[in-house]
Amino acid sequence: MDYLKYIHDQITEKKEYPDFRPGDNITVAYTIKEGAKERIQKFKGDVIQISGTGSTKTFTVRKISNGVGVERIFPMSSPIINSIEIMKKGRVRRAKLFYLRDVVGKKGKIKERKFFK
Repeated sequence: MDYLKYIHDQITEKKEYPDFRPGDNITVAYTIKEGAKERIQKFKGDVIQISGTGSTKTFTVRKISNGVGVERIFPMSSPIINSIEIMKKGRVRRAKLFYLRDVVGKKGKIKERKFFK
């Protein structure tokens, strides 16, 4: 039995998020602290990868902002994430969508899944 994993699972709180996959377009609402103030900011983009398992699971979201690609890595067990909302389900054939970094324009568009299974 892995004692470190057992203790880590007991300490971290479990949050319920919707089930999403690479290629999905999601909005992540997370808390930003600026001095003594706190506010919620939304990051909307496509999931390009999900990696890790258990409490070390992370996902990367990519968006295009003013013609520049911006990626952000979120840990699933992070306390700063308030909510995750799925905007569109994408139909892709890969688990890691790093090729989206190199394509421009319509080539970077992900087709939508019509049937959610």
